[in-house]
Amino acid sequence: MRIIEYVSVVNAVRDLCINAASSLPSDVVDRINEAYDQEPFPRARYLISQIIENSKLSVSSGMPLCQDTGLAIYFISLGEGIRIEGGSLTDAVNEGTRRGYNEGYLRKSIVKDPLFSRTNTGDNTPAVIHIDPVPGDSLTITLLPKGGGCENMSYLGMLKPSDGREGVVKFVTDCVVRSGGNPCPPVVVGIGIGGTADKACYLAKKSLLRDIGSVHEDPCYAGLETEILENLNQSGIGPLGLGGKITALAVHIEHFPCHIASLPVAVSLNCHSARKASLIL
Repeated sequence: MRIIEYVSVVNAVRDLCINAASSLPSDVVDRINEAYDQEPFPRARYLISQIIENSKLSVSSGMPLCQDTGLAIYFISLGEGIRIEGGSLTDAVNEGTRRGYNEGYLRKSIVKDPLFSRTNTGDNTPAVIHIDPVPGDSLTITLLPKGGGCENMSYLGMLKPSDGREGVVKFVTDCVVRSGGNPCPPVVVGIGIGGTADKACYLAKKSLLRDIGSVHEDPCYAGLETEILENLNQSGIGPLGLGGKITALAVHIEHFPCHIASLPVAVSLNCHSARKASLIL
């Protein structure tokens, strides 16, 4: 049994929150630079150049990439040989989030009650935490800060099995086109296929953690990703919804077995500031 101190988790999560807010991962930066080279329309190229400049200024100044520093969503792989000493893992992650958003001067965007009082919690907690028990004695914590603009453009479709591949392509394409400029394109499109309604939504969000440019290991799904990406980049929505070629930076699919009568499909969009950060304890 390997012991990890509660305070170690708190400090690690605090740093994740601060770093994710101001520094885009290299795979995202590389893809945005490629998008600039691929964009033929002058106005759209200018907008992408401003996205690139913003990312550079954020790193040099330590300021957030966006004023909406998002809801903190965590995907945690917890080794079965790990014990957190001094408190629970969930409490440590929430405390680290609280400290990160306060000490990093990040915007607090979480309201306690979703419908009636909508009073701000004041510290951006509680976070959304997914914990996956795995073999071994390591703890991997991945943060996906999700802003309201792109999170609001989330979709679930309970398709019929007979809708098949064409139905999935149409559903996803329609969702992104309907979203227009709201999720701040060029977007990363996460798609969850299969499972149940809730499982599909989880898979769609989890797929956003993949490195941009990575290819699905199943050739059938890799081809589907390519087809949807090509469709979206022919839609004309363009950067920030103001027209152009590059509407999506990437399409990522995760899938899971499902009931014989079902074909759940979920779509989760990430804006051009596709923030994510990960660490291993």
